[in-house]
Amino acid sequence: MRGSLRLRRAATIRAHKESVVLRKFVLITGFLDIPIGLATWAAAILEPQDTHFGALMTCGSFLMFAGAALMWSAQDMKVRAPIPFWQGMVRLTAVASIIYMVPKGIAEPWQYGICVFDGAIALVYIIGMMKHTGASFFQLLMGKTN
Repeated sequence: MRGSLRLRRAATIRAHKESVVLRKFVLITGFLDIPIGLATWAAAILEPQDTHFGALMTCGSFLMFAGAALMWSAQDMKVRAPIPFWQGMVRLTAVASIIYMVPKGIAEPWQYGICVFDGAIALVYIIGMMKHTGASFFQLLMGKTN
């Protein structure tokens, strides 16, 4: 009896530590989206091109909004888990886009780093939110948590 109680207590402590680490990860990566969004704006403003200006300004705004939403969601991840989950899906879209560009010869070498960086963050967001909430992939996809 005492052994099972100790095991349950150890599992609870481990789950709490994982939750704290995941919360900090979401908070920090969300915070880092904001300067990246500002840099995207700066690139659009400093070298305006009619074909890219609107897209860069929109992407910069999205990055800043996503960063703010991630930081907000880190305050109550059990309820707001779909936000980081969907941000993970967005990051996977970026990875898939670059992978699509490689055989066409239009991906640049620096973009391969995005695949590794964003791919890892996406997996942490998606798997982490599933584990943290106990919700399935499809529940989080539909914006539901347990």
